[in-house]
Amino acid sequence: MPAYHSGLMDSDTKMVGNMALLPLKTQFKGPAPKETKDTDVIDEAIYYFKANVFFKNYEIKNEADRTLIYVTLYISECLKKLQKVCADRPCSRGHWAPGVKEMMYTLGITSFPIPGEPGFPLNAMYAKPTNKQEDETMRGYLQQIRQETGLRLCDRVFDPQTDKPSKWWVCFVKRQFMNKSLSAPGQ
Repeated sequence: MPAYHSGLMDSDTKMVGNMALLPLKTQFKGPAPKETKDTDVIDEAIYYFKANVFFKNYEIKNEADRTLIYVTLYISECLKKLQKVCADRPCSRGHWAPGVKEMMYTLGITSFPIPGEPGFPLNAMYAKPTNKQEDETMRGYLQQIRQETGLRLCDRVFDPQTDKPSKWWVCFVKRQFMNKSLSAPGQ
């Protein structure tokens, strides 16, 4: 069975490096164009996450797939963080909602490497930004993706009936998409 790929690439999609600058439905400021459709790349990545996370190899069919790969890897980071925090103390969205969302926001804005920098796990697949303006656009776009992904993932991961993290999401914490992780070993 093949992996799921992004269906959001259009002929007029802007690029940053060799990654598609896809529109987002977001409340966070950044360089992403505003999405007018029902689905954006974050919705797509969350929807395909449970199937795609099992793949060790992923054929990139278009530049939107690079964006999808990044969001998928970031979802894994968010799940690790949620599991770690919820393992340390009783965790529920109702009891902790502001704290959990704040934690996801903080994870989204903390310093992170972008393609071309040491520590970025997929430098072989992503092109380095060609100039300072492209570097700032890419960093802003990835930060916008990280912030929105963390927020949306909290709404998906927490089971509305029990108000605790769903085991059907947390069980994927140990899986590594493409055998890669956005965080350094041991984090």
